[in-house]
Amino acid sequence: MRDAEILIGYDGSTDASVALDWALDEAEHSGQPVRLAYVFEWLTVAGWVGPGVAPGVWPDDTARRQVEELVRKAAADAATAHPGLTVTGEVYDGPPALVLQERSAEAGLLVLGSRGHGGFGGLLAGSTAVAVTAHAHCPVVVVRDGAVSGPTGPVAVGVDGSEPSLVALGFAAERAAQRQVPLRVLHAWTPGPGGAAGVPDEREAVEQALEPWRRTYAELSISVDLVPGSPAAMLIEASRDARLVVVGSRGRGGLAGTLLGSVSQQLIQHAHCPVAVVRER
Repeated sequence: MRDAEILIGYDGSTDASVALDWALDEAEHSGQPVRLAYVFEWLTVAGWVGPGVAPGVWPDDTARRQVEELVRKAAADAATAHPGLTVTGEVYDGPPALVLQERSAEAGLLVLGSRGHGGFGGLLAGSTAVAVTAHAHCPVVVVRDGAVSGPTGPVAVGVDGSEPSLVALGFAAERAAQRQVPLRVLHAWTPGPGGAAGVPDEREAVEQALEPWRRTYAELSISVDLVPGSPAAMLIEASRDARLVVVGSRGRGGLAGTLLGSVSQQLIQHAHCPVAVVRER
């Protein structure tokens, strides 16, 4: 799916614009086409006030035309600023989370702002971002305004031996190699009765998972850090100087019926850089 398009949830909000910038940078490295997706949800009552275009009361043809013009201009501006990329925009109708989940089945990557026009200032990540991340069919990157680091930071990834974390490791290695930045692999462990005696075994397991990626990307600088304590706290701290932090949708402690693990949830809410949540299709 590397040739599939990068889909961006776009509504004209500040967070959506930051997500668009991130996605365009990703496309510059990958060569993927970019599609802006504005999901127009008809409301039964008016009441939303803010910048951009508000969802309309059905049937509001004027609001629909405003939305189409907003998306057309944003796509045209992005294409002008990035002449080597294919950038298109489309307006869909329906509940935003559901529509984006459905469209993600044909996308290579879905990029979202953490909050859109419906967000409240006290919430770090909106319900749409959390729901889409839990149910999307492709990797999802959540970008928050003010949480975008500089271009030289490493790509950090959490690995715990679970299948989702190994998929996340491949995603992270590929992006670090594309950008020629270091890959930082982090593994949280809980000290047992013997204290640090089990660390060599933990490190050996991580190195085994890394072996194919060291062969694939021989020039990639890779470091491994084993940190005692909480995986979420470890990755949030690592996000302070990372350009991207990557995690599987569920870790080793996740329940089979849980679509999004607690570590993924906490990162979406609290990370200091964009967060990629990766799962197998």
